[in-house]
Amino acid sequence: MLAKTVQDFAQDYLAPMAPILDEREEFPMENFHRLASMGLLGITIDEKYGGAGGGFKEFSIVTEEIAKACGATSAIYGSHIGLVLQSIARFGNEEQKSRFLPPLIDGTSVGAWGLTEPESGSDVASMSTTSTSGDGLYRLNGTKHFITNGDVADTFVIYATQNRELKSKGVNCLVVDRNTPGFQTIKQDGKLGMKASSTAELIFEDCPVPEKNRLGEENTGFYSAMQILESSRIAIAAQSVGIGQACLEAATNYAVSRKTFNNPIASYQAIQWMLADMATEIDAARLLTRRASILKDMKEPHNKEASMAKLFASESANRAATKAVQILGGYGYFKSSHVERYFRDAKITEIYEGTSEIHRMIISRSIINQANNN
Repeated sequence: MLAKTVQDFAQDYLAPMAPILDEREEFPMENFHRLASMGLLGITIDEKYGGAGGGFKEFSIVTEEIAKACGATSAIYGSHIGLVLQSIARFGNEEQKSRFLPPLIDGTSVGAWGLTEPESGSDVASMSTTSTSGDGLYRLNGTKHFITNGDVADTFVIYATQNRELKSKGVNCLVVDRNTPGFQTIKQDGKLGMKASSTAELIFEDCPVPEKNRLGEENTGFYSAMQILESSRIAIAAQSVGIGQACLEAATNYAVSRKTFNNPIASYQAIQWMLADMATEIDAARLLTRRASILKDMKEPHNKEASMAKLFASESANRAATKAVQILGGYGYFKSSHVERYFRDAKITEIYEGTSEIHRMIISRSIINQANNN
């Protein structure tokens, strides 16, 4: 029922708007508000805070259907729930959850999550943004980079270190309001894909943040960030499955209608094998994603499984996008085909929330550690 409801909405409303928003590079605020009105911004969040309940299985189902229709909207959605709401719901106290979650769930506020920096991507512990405490405040100084929703968000979850020499042991997680003095955002234009999702640089200049806005205990921010990333990668896997499925359907529809030498190109083995590979990989990616989401919902270890799902799904989506363009030929190279947009949108899934190389490292470490402990 959930999948069908979201699928109908996504195909009827999100899909027709996707190429227009992509062309304009315009944040789809109307999409965001419609998702809120359907209760979809509250998935995974307790009903006592206005949430819709459910778990990561439901979150991944919704994300896949949104991504199939509009990759940019799925990026906005995934970051808002998987990073921002999850950070507050899992590490905030009761007062913080009651204060921050309702406006993020009802669509009044857009959330952004600030971890990445110009000189600190995969090496999170080397962040240079600082939080100096005193007089009941933290003073933030530094810059965050490539932050999804950053140009339009009102509520920001920011990670900053109290002492760079402490590396992972000196990081705090703070909730920052857009109107805080000394805080500004600069939109980062010129992306290859996901053009309708906002990406921004965040600049903090002696920015005061109340101590009551710290999520979790002092100096535990690095560990909370790693836990959030561990589960949010399931959403990127689901996003990748959605993009891959869109590629498969577009390529199949074209192959059965396009004729060469008086025959549909779907009758040729070369095309059939590409479609078979696409379908098999996408289905496998979906099953890996479901397994990771179920483990997360059961509160079982899922770090390796989430990385496997994210790695395989993202690379499968990119292979599917390449094959879709190839099947459509010259038409696939133009925006009117939609697969051109899928091709551009797919690439980032191999980069954000852990590159493919990082996930191969996580998976291999898990395998080796298990062998050493046997």
